[in-house]
Amino acid sequence: MPRKQLHLNAFLMSTGHHEASWRLPESDAGAGSDLEHYKNLARIAERGRLDSLFLADGPVLMGDPGRRPAAKLEPTVLLTALAGVTERIGLIATASTSYNEPYNLARRFASLDHVSGGRAGWNIVTTAGADAARNFGLDDTPLHRDRYRRAVEFVEVSTKLWDSWADDAVVADKEAGVHALADRVRGIGHTGEFFRVEGALNVERPPQGYPLLVQAGSSEDGKDFAARYAEAVFTAQQTLEEGIAFYKDVKQRAEALGRNPDGIKILPGIVPVIGDTEAEALALDAELDRLIVPEYAKRQLARTLKLDAADLHLDRELPADLPDEDEIEGAKSRYTLVVELARRERLTVRQLIGRLGGGRGHRTFAGTAEQVADTIEHWYDSGAADGFNIMPAVLPSGLESFVDRVVPILQERGLFRTEYTGATLREHYGLPRPANRLFDTVDTGDGHTGIGLATAAAR
Repeated sequence: MPRKQLHLNAFLMSTGHHEASWRLPESDAGAGSDLEHYKNLARIAERGRLDSLFLADGPVLMGDPGRRPAAKLEPTVLLTALAGVTERIGLIATASTSYNEPYNLARRFASLDHVSGGRAGWNIVTTAGADAARNFGLDDTPLHRDRYRRAVEFVEVSTKLWDSWADDAVVADKEAGVHALADRVRGIGHTGEFFRVEGALNVERPPQGYPLLVQAGSSEDGKDFAARYAEAVFTAQQTLEEGIAFYKDVKQRAEALGRNPDGIKILPGIVPVIGDTEAEALALDAELDRLIVPEYAKRQLARTLKLDAADLHLDRELPADLPDEDEIEGAKSRYTLVVELARRERLTVRQLIGRLGGGRGHRTFAGTAEQVADTIEHWYDSGAADGFNIMPAVLPSGLESFVDRVVPILQERGLFRTEYTGATLREHYGLPRPANRLFDTVDTGDGHTGIGLATAAAR
């Protein structure tokens, strides 16, 4: 019996995920704003038959531009350009529910899905940080629970807007002079706690019904949100045991809501540093860590921990009296991951900075292509992942190494596709096209019909 195949997503970040990657001789420090750089990456990833590309984003200058290149292009615009140089690979963009409005954002993702022929995905984030809040006239980050309440309503409104056109609305009857059936385009008339939207959307229903819905928060609120809506979850776990626990938790929450657990794909991040030998990979990893500027990195760590940088000493462990997670209104799950990593391994601040430099809390693994494939297979077979979010430490070389050296090993083991079999991102992930909740009807089994809610199982 053929093995169930895993899913691989390429998480792209300018010169690479390691914060010192831009300092390598091969790196182009201006890559974050260079369309040709991203076109090259997209072609490499599609050559490897990866499921999708993913671009992170936030409505704020991310980090300290003195530390690493910080400029980045708006992801839906960039992915629209990449749709024109690719044919099959999925295109996932991050967009915040805290600092957007549903109508505009639903239109952008519907447009990307149409332009790409059904390859769009939305990574739904709630955006933490006072610096982002102040870009929108707020004094501080909205409360964690309030951000998630807004996110719930935001997604509900967005899916209603995508459903505001029936799939058969457009008839384009030139002889009769009827372009679309008026009763098959419907305003959504939504009034809620955060939004009032009349609708209908000014874009026809997306080819996929909805873009693939992705989520990346691992707090309790984040896991509840994922269980309710997400079709793919990008997450960060440092150990296999943590990965298994997270996987079971989210799947069980989804099942408790009446969803098929297979309808939500768990993709931990991994930062692979690949060499011809293990020693070569470890040497590259060490060279990247050597290029970290400790004072910049310490300031960033202090921001994550809600401390003054003066409270951190490079050659000491973290202070004993750190805030509890309940006191954190920002990225709760990432805060907990960093603190638990430091405590578990008794790392000094300098050592912790090195561990975080490659993937900001995602698991870094240095080794040969065979060893990288082994660790991916082990996590997959152990029930810790449905696939992985591949985060090359250096770009483009790290992506090339993964595609040309690791992917063939996974293909030989029957773990990954050798050719695309579907055309849409949902097809790559083995997920159904959602029914239209405003127009589709289903047989309820009692002689009556009702609004199609197949989306409850698909989402």
